Amino acid sequence: QVQLVESGGGSVQAGGSLSVSCAASGWTWRYNCMGWFRQAPGKEREGVAGIDTGGASTYYADSVKGRFTISQDNAKNTVYLQMNSLKPEDTAMYYCAAGLWTGGSCGSFRYWGQGAQVTVSS
Repeated sequence: QVQLVESGGGSVQAGGSLSVSCAASGWTWRYNCMGWFRQAPGKEREGVAGIDTGGASTYYADSVKGRFTISQDNAKNTVYLQMNSLKPEDTAMYYCAAGLWTGGSCGSFRYWGQGAQVTVSS
């Protein structure tokens, strides 16, 4: 099994920055990419960013492109999401997930973190 533990997040005013981390342990060979998702109350879950943990290719949702950066430290089995120029609409619970890289994106997510709250006030 793979365990994903998130940390970071918090509260910030609009225009500020926050980061979230996702540390993986266990059978890390069972995935080759990580994705970040978010879900706000009453809204559907949204894919935010993803990274190919083997090749470091990345992708972003249009809503966060240019403001968020996904990165990784393979030695620590940890993926990060740096969030800059935050907006109130970025407020959500952020989840990481481990999956398989196919066709330029991360999918087939089998393992999920517990979530980290990000709140952006206006």
